[in-house]
Amino acid sequence: MTNLKEESWYQISNADELDSPALVFYPERIAENIARLKNSINDISRLRPHVKTHKNPEITRMMIDAGISKFKCATIAEAEMLAICSAADVLLAYQPVGPKISRLIRLAKTYPDTHFSCLCDNVASLKAIAAAAVAAGLELDLYLDLNVGMNRTGIAPDENAVLLYQQIEAEPGVNARGLHAYDGHIHDGSLETRKQKCQLVLSAISWINDQIVASGLPKPVIVAGGTPTYPLYAALEDIECSPGTFILWDKGYQDAFAEQNYLTAALVITRVISLNGPAALTVDLGHKSVAAENDLHRRVYFLNAPHATMKGQSEEHLVLDAGAGHGFQIGDVLYGLPIHICPTVALYGTAAHVENHRVNGEWKITAREKRINI
Repeated sequence: MTNLKEESWYQISNADELDSPALVFYPERIAENIARLKNSINDISRLRPHVKTHKNPEITRMMIDAGISKFKCATIAEAEMLAICSAADVLLAYQPVGPKISRLIRLAKTYPDTHFSCLCDNVASLKAIAAAAVAAGLELDLYLDLNVGMNRTGIAPDENAVLLYQQIEAEPGVNARGLHAYDGHIHDGSLETRKQKCQLVLSAISWINDQIVASGLPKPVIVAGGTPTYPLYAALEDIECSPGTFILWDKGYQDAFAEQNYLTAALVITRVISLNGPAALTVDLGHKSVAAENDLHRRVYFLNAPHATMKGQSEEHLVLDAGAGHGFQIGDVLYGLPIHICPTVALYGTAAHVENHRVNGEWKITAREKRINI
């Protein structure tokens, strides 16, 4: 087994067999991240990891085998991937609209052993989802989606939110299961700053929760947070936590959230394809091969060329300044740690998996597709 702490953990002895650019997973490090996540919370039943980072059945089964039974996802394909893996409880953390409603209904009928639920933040969507469920002879659990500051989706946590929750509970075909509060706007590097902002979110959730219980309805299940605020929610009681990036980690979160001690477990492999003077070189890692939404200088960090800086990127090329005398030659392999791993994974159809420094096969990024079967 590879020593997880060794400096050369990422080196691949048979890299010459791997075409580039390539996405690479390191299962031993993934398994360690799952173990660290489990050890970070008092009750494993409070874990509801988001699968949008890896979108992969093998990794999903690793989590299920480790005792994790609840999951969160953002697409119908991710939900189906989870059902194919026999996940017990799947929250589609998205409000289905239009054809997505019928797809969710079909998913629930096709995989009856998996419990599906979704989000809702308005009466029109409630009526549409409920009508489809009634027509299919189903009952769907809904989570009220709260806008706690990100201003992306959700209803403001006020009296209207309480009323909508009551309407969900009263509507045929659906049940009010709980509250969903995603605080993706909280990503400050300072843990103390995150804690202060998180308190505002918790206050809003607490007020809504108390109003619902006071109205005579059962206490809602609360699903809150993402990776940046995960340690804060994990330290509390009765909140289901939904980290996602922990499973593979990346350079962005490694730098920003040092208090979360996960291992980077996915890289992009690229090769030098051209030399352009004493300092510049070009590798085959373009926009299509690594997440490019950040500034040019914050897209990838090369483990075996840590001082290389990005000078330009196009669809299939990345130009680097590696410094005079860098020593790289045509065909040399660079091991890139993405700044943002989630959208990087979605750029690839498969990921090579490396164990004991050797590529042993590949795993399909199944839920990268918009549609699997349904």
